[in-house]
Amino acid sequence: MRTRLVVTGRPAAGGPRPRREVFGRILGVVTELYLDHAATTVPRPEARAALSRWLEPADEPIGNPSSTHHAGQRARVAVEEAREAIALALGAHPQDVVFTSGGTEADNLAIKGFAWAGAERGRRHLVTTAVEHPAVLEPARWLAAHQGFELTVVGVDSDGRVDVEHVLDAVRGDTAVVSVMAANNELGAVNDLPTLGVALRERGVPFHTDAVQAFATRDVDADAWHVDALSLSAHKFGGPVGTGVAVLRRGVPVVPLTHGGQQDRGVRSGTLAAALDASCAAAVVAASSDRDRLHERLSALSDRLTEGLEAVDGVRRNGPTAPRHRLASHVHVSIDGVDGEALTFALDRAGLAVSAGAACGAGAQKASHVLEAAGIGGDAAVRFSLGWTSTLAEVEGAVGVFSEVVAELRAAGGGAVA
Repeated sequence: MRTRLVVTGRPAAGGPRPRREVFGRILGVVTELYLDHAATTVPRPEARAALSRWLEPADEPIGNPSSTHHAGQRARVAVEEAREAIALALGAHPQDVVFTSGGTEADNLAIKGFAWAGAERGRRHLVTTAVEHPAVLEPARWLAAHQGFELTVVGVDSDGRVDVEHVLDAVRGDTAVVSVMAANNELGAVNDLPTLGVALRERGVPFHTDAVQAFATRDVDADAWHVDALSLSAHKFGGPVGTGVAVLRRGVPVVPLTHGGQQDRGVRSGTLAAALDASCAAAVVAASSDRDRLHERLSALSDRLTEGLEAVDGVRRNGPTAPRHRLASHVHVSIDGVDGEALTFALDRAGLAVSAGAACGAGAQKASHVLEAAGIGGDAAVRFSLGWTSTLAEVEGAVGVFSEVVAELRAAGGGAVA
């Protein structure tokens, strides 16, 4: 059935403004088009199968991996096999792999852990960039506000990429950690980590990267990048929500966030989740094996998506134009002549799931710090993100819905609330 968007008129001054009436109402039945894989993607069959093997009823219980009896050691073997598989995929040693609850914990563990360890040696300076995920920026700001650290935030260019020399210029003799993301979660901009990593390793400065967005379509190699810490979140590349990885290079001091056990070298105390760890590893292996094919397929889909979106007047793509500098999965556009909140609400009502920014913002409608840092303007901005299940039919459908919704909102005066 064809979707038709009806945008109602504005209420009288001072009257109530129900969001559903102001922003639009969809008449008819639609099939949802999911183009928000950067927020979370569909679990891969390999990850679901690995999880099911542990969670379905079995002849023996899932033991605690720290226990010495058979059930515990069976779980321990699963965890260590998962650790080895992940290390092989990430260019790391198995003992470098620390399991976390996701990317946010992994980022916090690296930023705070390196900062606190540095403070013990008189290093109380932090360096990061203006477009980092809040899971990096907020811990750094907290350390500066409450722990007596100094923080230098390096700007980016109009594509959202950071200049390596600008980062190195910010580094001082008392720098405890530098954190630069592998690829931006909104614009998809890819940074030059190998060059930066070599320079920081020569200076003896711990280097962390948030690789949460990069892993699905880009090679992620801790050794080749010369990083001392690397963060991943399983649900971004086909694993379950609630598990992730912090790669922490042995020999680089790190103070743990939690205490009370000696799991994972004493860096991250707590009972190891064998089922989640095994599922995470299965997703890592599947995504790594599928990466080249997926990158090629998503590159073609994102090109078609960009072509369709930019065919609408007043729509322009943001971020890098060179394919080597951007993720194949991300297409970010600015739109003139419509209200941003009205647009994302209307797209959702029309069955198209996209994002106005990072999903970790708890749904808050506010200016994106990434767009502000890159100097990107426009009345509205939307991130489309593709995943391993994305198809050409979904892309074509998204272009059609987007075009119609934008036209309807413009005809109604942009859809903004007075």
